[in-house]
Amino acid sequence: MIIQHHVNDIKTATGLMRTSVFRPSQEGKYPAIIFYSEIFQQTSPITRSAQTLAGHGFVVLVPEIFHELNPLGTVLAYDDVGKDKGNADKFAKPLEDHDSDTQAMVEFVQQQTYCTGKIGVMGVCIGGHLAFRAALNNQVSGAFCLYPTDVHSNTLPCDEGNDSLTRSSDIHCPMVLVFGKQDPHVSAEGRVLIHQTLSQNECDFSWHEVNAQHAFMRDEGERYDAAIAMQMYKMAIDFFHDTLRP
Repeated sequence: MIIQHHVNDIKTATGLMRTSVFRPSQEGKYPAIIFYSEIFQQTSPITRSAQTLAGHGFVVLVPEIFHELNPLGTVLAYDDVGKDKGNADKFAKPLEDHDSDTQAMVEFVQQQTYCTGKIGVMGVCIGGHLAFRAALNNQVSGAFCLYPTDVHSNTLPCDEGNDSLTRSSDIHCPMVLVFGKQDPHVSAEGRVLIHQTLSQNECDFSWHEVNAQHAFMRDEGERYDAAIAMQMYKMAIDFFHDTLRP
């Protein structure tokens, strides 16, 4: 489908959050996907991922996940300076503030005449964690989490007992989790912990481990695996067609 793009500054509990919206140009109502980025915010690879999803009949929202900590429109470079700033932001923002961001986007979607009101979430790296976290919101109908970091290690700031893995018993929508076996950010032991916890909590999830490194979806850099990325896009699109459409 041909798509269009516009920008909305959404009011959240912690300030304005610049959010890119990619959606079909054809008139109609479409389900929405909130797409959470890496620590670098809306880079060119993130934009291309959002465009790919939107072209299959979805409204895709890409929020600036660290909007409180940077000027609106900030995009960090894929270099050491950008990585250090992004990681600093990651450890500075509490999960509770990400929760209120998600709620603000849910309310935004529900107010748009071009949305059906059905909402899925997807993300990569920390964005995979934020998609996992967003599944706690009862308005979210499905979550597709690509190599989510910091879930197993409980290293993101939050109130005691409010970390994402502990809270996973409160997730009631279907989830897909995908990990690269060569990803140093989520060890084999960490993956086992996540799988065991979700199983014990009787969560509705499917699990995939692929022979890939961290950030294998990012179509810039040496870790990109085009073949596996294509498989993941198809899997995600099929998943959202199943979970977000009547």
